[in-house]
Amino acid sequence: QVQLVESGGGLVQAGGSLRLSCAASGRTIYAMGWLRQGPGKEREFVAAISVSGTRTYYADSVTGRFTISRDNAKNTVYLRMNSLKPEDTAVYYCARNSINARLGSPTSYDYWGQGTQVTVSS
Repeated sequence: QVQLVESGGGLVQAGGSLRLSCAASGRTIYAMGWLRQGPGKEREFVAAISVSGTRTYYADSVTGRFTISRDNAKNTVYLRMNSLKPEDTAVYYCARNSINARLGSPTSYDYWGQGTQVTVSS
């Protein structure tokens, strides 16, 4: 059984930074991703990282501001978010990509955490 637990969300002013963490247990030697769902919006891809951590992928809206990383020894995936904007306000989810492909598609992720709220005030 795979369990993913996110932490690190909170309230921050525009231009601020947060670091999200995702503690994983179970079979998590897969590509991992962060996705988010803003108020009244569909769930969308934010960032993903390969098994080894050598390849990373980002949505255009966060490129240059967010950084995804992983520590396989700790079974933890991180999302560093800088220069936050009010439009980044959302529930952020960590998820496992079971097929190591189609990283930009939310339907390619089979296990999800419970989510952590990020609110950016203007």
